[in-house]
Amino acid sequence: MEKLSFRHTTQKALPGAKAQAITGVVASGNLEVLLERALPATECTVEIETPIRGYGDVWAAVVADFVARAQPGGLRITVNDGGARPDTVSLRLLQGARLMEV
Repeated sequence: MEKLSFRHTTQKALPGAKAQAITGVVASGNLEVLLERALPATECTVEIETPIRGYGDVWAAVVADFVARAQPGGLRITVNDGGARPDTVSLRLLQGARLMEV
């Protein structure tokens, strides 16, 4: 199991008041994402556990793209990966951010 950790600074807090959200299901080729409002408004952390080693650069790129697009300030995000493709990871992160906004 590989553990990856990313910390980003955002320009603003993610809108909304929902305290937490979960999206996805850990199963063959998928992942689970837990989002929690637990950090200062311009900080975001993403902690990842994945059984697939050696893809840290890909994870870093997907997370950086998500942060740039969603500006998820204030969120601590935990990802339990089951072997998801990068496009699925991006989708689940964006879905989770949207759930937090409502």
